[in-house]
Amino acid sequence: MPPHAIPFLDLKAITETQRADLTAAFNRVLDSGWFIMGQELKAFEQEYADYCGARFCIGVANGLDALSLSLRALGIGPGDEVIVPSNTYIATWLAITHVGATPVPVEPLAGGFNIDPARIQAAITPRTRAIMPVHLYGQPADMDAILAVAHAHGLKVVEDAAQAHGARYKGKRLGGHGDAVCWSFYPGKNLGCLGDGGGITTNDPALAERLHELRNYGSKVKYHNEIVGYNSRLDELQAALLRVKLKTLDSSNLRRTAVAQQYLDGLTGVDGLVLPQTYADSASAWHVFVIRHPQRDTLARQLAAAGIGTVIHYPVAPHLQAAYAGLGLAAGSLPRSESIHREVLSLPMGPTQTDDDTQRVIAAVRSALQTPAIQ
Repeated sequence: MPPHAIPFLDLKAITETQRADLTAAFNRVLDSGWFIMGQELKAFEQEYADYCGARFCIGVANGLDALSLSLRALGIGPGDEVIVPSNTYIATWLAITHVGATPVPVEPLAGGFNIDPARIQAAITPRTRAIMPVHLYGQPADMDAILAVAHAHGLKVVEDAAQAHGARYKGKRLGGHGDAVCWSFYPGKNLGCLGDGGGITTNDPALAERLHELRNYGSKVKYHNEIVGYNSRLDELQAALLRVKLKTLDSSNLRRTAVAQQYLDGLTGVDGLVLPQTYADSASAWHVFVIRHPQRDTLARQLAAAGIGTVIHYPVAPHLQAAYAGLGLAAGSLPRSESIHREVLSLPMGPTQTDDDTQRVIAAVRSALQTPAIQ
């Protein structure tokens, strides 16, 4: 009998572990008859703010809205520039474009995936208004260095923490370092709802108040609109489900860490394979486990043939997407990012993944890299 397939992420298995509590939360919302801007949202916002060590959490419709609304709330718009990693998912760039500002990409650390703080200084111009670091793949960016540059130049810091729920930087959970920290609760995230959802954490009461208005048509009081706002609200059902998921986030992240450590132990020293860096001053949420190899596509095909699911995060760098052709950043202009996007491959990762499956993945990677097609 052939071995079972190993999915990249088994959302059904993850959901099944909390079926009873999720069903109870669903029934609670159904029985309440209140589906938008109610007590479930209020409770989740307080619980998640407390979890992150922040004063406020504002639930919004999705992670992209969290980013764009944060920029709008900070007064960033046409004519402004925002420094952004060259290596990230395109949503980070889109948020900047949506408010009319211009993304200014900065390359990642050598051997790493996150923005290189030492390169930010050279990208600052008189039009720069903010820095938008991304905690990519769950690994915290170097916030002390980024904040030092921002404070020296009077810049705002809006963090994209969409993949980093529960990650720690120098012993403190992400969520309150920058002016605004933006979250996605997309189902595949470490803290994911059963639909779209997002949130913003902050320690700034004035910013929190403006975000509350912006997400709700620019209104503090129903039918009275102080500013031009948006309809971007985390609904009661998703808030209730997230309250359930939040209770097990730390234990889920511990399991992800255990899977990651097995990968690190089992794949260290394999010729041609580059493993993700770890840092003594931070704890990754291990949203995904990303390796690099110059023959990534061949490796992915061989793993698929062995019944192992993989995903490429991400195949095309933002500056090479057709959507950003107008920036005039040709191939070769951001070589570190381009090299990453050519070589990265995400191995199976999730809190329900067994040790046996993880060892199967390790063996399959080692076997594939010994084949003539890759050597």
